[in-house]
Amino acid sequence: MSKSLEEVHASVSTEVSGGGWKRFLAFAGPAYMISVGYMDPGNWATDIAGGSAFGYSLLWVLLMSNLIALLLQSHCARLGIVSGKDLAQASRESYPPFINFFLYLLAEVAIAACDLAEVIGMAIGLHLLFPSISILTGVCITVLDSFLLLFLLNKGIKKLEAFIISLVLLIGVSFLIQLCIAQPSLIEVAGGFIPGLANKDALYIAIGIIGATVMPHNLYLHSSLVQTRKFARTPQGIKRALKFNIIDSTIALNLALFVNAAILILAASTFFNRGHTNVTDIQDAHQLLAPMLGSTLAPMLFALALIAAGQSSTVTGTLAGQVIMEGYLNLRLQPWIRRLITRLIAIVPAFFTIWLLGESSTGKLLILSQVILSLQLGFAVIPLIHFVSDKRKMGAFSIPLWQKVASWLAVLVIVALNIGMVYNELESLITGSSSPILLSFIIIPFCLLCLYVLGYIVVVPFIDKQLAKTNTSMHQPLKPLVLEAAKHFEKIAITVDFSESDNKAINKALQLGTPQATVVLIHVLESANAVVYGEQASDLEREEDYIKLKQYGLQLQALGYVVELVMGFGNPKTEIPRLIKVHQCQLVVMGRHGHKTFKDILLGATIDEVRHHIEVPLVLV
Repeated sequence: MSKSLEEVHASVSTEVSGGGWKRFLAFAGPAYMISVGYMDPGNWATDIAGGSAFGYSLLWVLLMSNLIALLLQSHCARLGIVSGKDLAQASRESYPPFINFFLYLLAEVAIAACDLAEVIGMAIGLHLLFPSISILTGVCITVLDSFLLLFLLNKGIKKLEAFIISLVLLIGVSFLIQLCIAQPSLIEVAGGFIPGLANKDALYIAIGIIGATVMPHNLYLHSSLVQTRKFARTPQGIKRALKFNIIDSTIALNLALFVNAAILILAASTFFNRGHTNVTDIQDAHQLLAPMLGSTLAPMLFALALIAAGQSSTVTGTLAGQVIMEGYLNLRLQPWIRRLITRLIAIVPAFFTIWLLGESSTGKLLILSQVILSLQLGFAVIPLIHFVSDKRKMGAFSIPLWQKVASWLAVLVIVALNIGMVYNELESLITGSSSPILLSFIIIPFCLLCLYVLGYIVVVPFIDKQLAKTNTSMHQPLKPLVLEAAKHFEKIAITVDFSESDNKAINKALQLGTPQATVVLIHVLESANAVVYGEQASDLEREEDYIKLKQYGLQLQALGYVVELVMGFGNPKTEIPRLIKVHQCQLVVMGRHGHKTFKDILLGATIDEVRHHIEVPLVLV
């Protein structure tokens, strides 16, 4: 498996002369890249909606989300530093293909939802600064920033981090000035940190805030970015790296908390306290700032910060997409292709939604994107907790008991809130549904599939750990090996499907057999005719396949081999084992069929079934 973000892996040296401050600065950077995801335009939408509708009462949700984020991001840094793998790579090594593919799809959905918020936020920011540019036009313009990441990354990871930190400081200073202009009541602000939810709408916004704050793709990205630092792979070196990265995360995420709290406080003091409780659109908030605060500076800073938030978030979102694709699929695309794909996935729904429903729909679309992110969160957090708790993977650096308890409590809160929201939404759909087919055959089965995968990633790792402990204690004393004299096989079965893999399979079989070995060429006809009529099937496909099989046989006979041609009919998973037994073959050689993961789910994996139903060795080429 290749290194995470290989082009910048271990590219920053941390061996610097001087005191602890200089050493800390060598490690500082990754957490600021992560922090921009906690203050992207999606956060703005949920914070503005929450502040205008419920005043300061949801500040406690922001604080709780930030504490959860700090805990989880420290886990990500630990995973990357100690194991040398990002979260996607660790998942790929630990789960079966179907679970991994499902987790990959959810991670890509999270990336698309995040990028959707960034596209809309950038478009709104451009529209607010330059009214002649419509939001729809702004959405199209955002394609052009696709190449900014490529330019910055070519300059080195430190240059990219410096660019992001500059934008983060711009956002922070902008909101600090706006808060000074708004002058909120500190007593009322303090009251917002008392937990409580007014109604279902507050729950929906709260879940959006959690999804906007603790972002799934940030977990993947952070576990990769910490590996850009080069440090001594000794217990002392790892311990130092962990310490400095936790300090880095604490500073960066508290800055993100300040920005989010500032947006919510600004919305509460400006709108909620003056009776404007239904401000959900960013552009509405911008328009109301000047008349309510009596300052033209506030809306200008608001728009400028919005553009900075969208631009910085889009850079980190693209990197996260690269980490997820390479980690789960071991697939590397050209960076510009990956960037365009990510951006187009976000632009298409944004474009058509705004085109069909108008610019007033952007606020709801932003909040929906953050709710989607929250729904994905459990599927990224649960594997992360399992990995950093596992002493087999982390050794002495596995997390202590109190962090395990806190992490599982955080997951419980997130999953419980999400299940509550999904239940409420399904209840509303069932009572007022005009399309029961969509509900019965798509939405509910998908929810059940999500519950199954969620249950799997929660429960199975605990079982695996227990089995590992049991197996360790039950090992028998090691016995000397009993080595047999080498012998070649006299009768070898080779499954063929007339693809490129046949050549490799036949060559390998001939190497394993004696010159006098009998070669049994097996081809299974899978057509509907073959399934129904078996050996009585007679059609063009059977005739063509037998001619091809005979050509293989003639080539081998010309070389002096004894060849048997065997046609099977129906399901290869059962037909191949039957034919091997009937023809008393001593060895089976099979070539790869060339598909995996998603196609395996659709077409099935023949090899797995065959190996469980034969009693002779199987060689896979």
